[in-house]
Amino acid sequence: MTATGHDAPPLGRRLAPLVEAAGRLSPELERRFARHLALSGFDALAQRRLAAARVAVIGAGGLGSPVLLYLAAAGVGTLGIIDDDTVEVSNLQRQIIHTEAALGGSKVDSAARTVGALNSGVTITRHPIRLDAHNALATLSGYDLIMDGSDNFATRYLVGDAAEILGIPCVWGSILGEDGRLTTFWATPSDGLPGRTYRDLFPALPPAGSVLNCAQGGVLGVLCGSVGAAMATEAVNLITGRGYSLLGRLLSVNALQQSWREIRFEADPGRNPVTTLTSPASGPLCATAVGPDGHPAAGADASFWSVEDLAHGLEAPTRRERFLFVDVRSAAERRLAAINGTRAIPYAELLAGIHDHTLPTDTPVVYLCHHGVRSENLVRALRERGRSNDISVIGGIEAWSRHIDPTLPRY
Repeated sequence: MTATGHDAPPLGRRLAPLVEAAGRLSPELERRFARHLALSGFDALAQRRLAAARVAVIGAGGLGSPVLLYLAAAGVGTLGIIDDDTVEVSNLQRQIIHTEAALGGSKVDSAARTVGALNSGVTITRHPIRLDAHNALATLSGYDLIMDGSDNFATRYLVGDAAEILGIPCVWGSILGEDGRLTTFWATPSDGLPGRTYRDLFPALPPAGSVLNCAQGGVLGVLCGSVGAAMATEAVNLITGRGYSLLGRLLSVNALQQSWREIRFEADPGRNPVTTLTSPASGPLCATAVGPDGHPAAGADASFWSVEDLAHGLEAPTRRERFLFVDVRSAAERRLAAINGTRAIPYAELLAGIHDHTLPTDTPVVYLCHHGVRSENLVRALRERGRSNDISVIGGIEAWSRHIDPTLPRY
């Protein structure tokens, strides 16, 4: 390592502590958290902030398990556990908060028992429910911080929207296969600068059937520990005001490469704020767009291409002349990942007809988005306006990254 003589540039945004501190620590608690208190900059005030914090954990599963255990061990005062599921034997490979004795029982009850045994001073609130548009705001409104370890897109969008409406920060993580991701969403951060929300990073819900679930795609159990521990670390930083937040920074980890990568992302300036909750149709589990055989499978409809078709189209000079390739994702998404040879035109502008007069009438347009949702919607809308030859790429840039160019960042 070579010293430059200069401080490294900040990795992210430093935010004010999330909560006011609780009362002074007892001698017993000072002994319990002595290793925290020995850290430079981690004083009794920081520990008292943890004691005052109220944290809601969505899902007592692969990510929720290490999050709950580490936050309880760290001294977070109140933990809300939200899950309507029961413990199955296949959970035990990664959901380390549960034991064989808990099989068949409520995950919330099992997690509460383990947390209570680890730290009897934690106040545990049990929510054995599935969040929906009717109960999400009331359930989450009493908490200072949300930890989203849910395993399906419908819940993620619901939680993200609820967090935006309530103005509560949300630490989000996901796992599929050997890949994991985490970041922080907060619509109204304490530094007064622009926030980031779930919909800034994931504008549209993937279509049902386009995404592998955990049973199909598998999950490396130990990776849940890595990502969950990183989520818990972010929670401690936010609560105490120590370190740099992950707001605007997506961390991506690949267990096979043992590598972590940071991807910066911005707020979408053209997105309207969420003001009401709706319950999206149950979306696919986990987080990767592929067909049932692991590859995007184009149907007989000529309005759809696979990513292999797109690769061939971009490589063949004659096809490049016969088609216009358009990426409809937001500018923030394109900064995360983009394919050479595609032209950027925002989805909302195309849907509104702003570019109808400039789109070529004699050349089919091939549309690409994140998972294939926006591009398919757009092709159907344009078909009603007389453009019958335009094409949607199945699986979007997510499928491209999985099957054509694995070096392209996934988000």
